[in-house]
Amino acid sequence: MRTAIGLSLAATLAVGGLAALADEARGPGPGPCGGMKGQGPCGGAVRGPGARGSRLYDPGTVTTVAGEVAGVQEVTGRRGGGIHLDLKTASGASHVHVGPAWFLKDEGLTLAAGDRVEITGSQVSVNGQPTLLAQVVKKGDQAVALRDLNGVPVWAGRGRR
Repeated sequence: MRTAIGLSLAATLAVGGLAALADEARGPGPGPCGGMKGQGPCGGAVRGPGARGSRLYDPGTVTTVAGEVAGVQEVTGRRGGGIHLDLKTASGASHVHVGPAWFLKDEGLTLAAGDRVEITGSQVSVNGQPTLLAQVVKKGDQAVALRDLNGVPVWAGRGRR
């Protein structure tokens, strides 16, 4: 199953319409923030319902990296399994927190060693290790949005599968 944001993300990124992506990611609602509170024009702290990653996400550190997946780990936690990647890039290795395994499965995104990917996300420190919190993962011509521009997970509120 693909969400509307996941399907339209590739087209939005192709034309560089980040403003359009922001509006789409925020969803319907009053005002420019779609009723959602977050950093940037919406003000306040970034929070997703029960999502630790959105509290760490910093829109000021967003970067895009491209490379080859060196390893995929499914990390268990109190909210189920999350997918982490070790990524080989031109500038070295990167550790990436992608999102819940069930969400990636719902979106039809499979990641394996040897895959070439491009990941946009927030560069932060998790347990003292530089980590990229993925916002968008592109593999070939498939693009999946994981977080909105403020770092709020798009799976928030959908429950564990």
